[in-house]
Amino acid sequence: MSAKKKIGAPESTDGFCLDSSALLTLWNDEPGAETVEEILRSGAKPFLSFMTVMECRYRLWKQAGREKAEEFRSYLELLPVVVVDTNEAILDLAVEIKAGHNLSVVDSWIIATAIQTDTVLVHKDPEFEPLKGRVRLLALPYKPKNRDKA
Repeated sequence: MSAKKKIGAPESTDGFCLDSSALLTLWNDEPGAETVEEILRSGAKPFLSFMTVMECRYRLWKQAGREKAEEFRSYLELLPVVVVDTNEAILDLAVEIKAGHNLSVVDSWIIATAIQTDTVLVHKDPEFEPLKGRVRLLALPYKPKNRDKA
């Protein structure tokens, strides 16, 4: 294939930052997994916040047990991604984002990582939309809301 396949992100981007929801979309083969696969196969090495790794592993542990969380750890080592640890600049951004928005601490770290790395945040979280003026977003298909309330 001679032409690079378009993956739906803004053309000005040089890279991506994957939210926990994007990684779990790939892991669970949910709608949007093909977009994450295209990003991983594009030759770019997407960034992951250290908090993305933690969130994915603890969610899998809670939902499916420790063995699944360890399986995910091994899986992650095979992916062409770069894990971004904390630094003062990301910390300051995460504090500012958390103080000014109704987001979890984890999401604040992940958004701060995308801003600091100047990448497009690939996600499935409608809660990120109010920050689209601060961070470039590529939304995967949101999960339908469960309307069956007992």
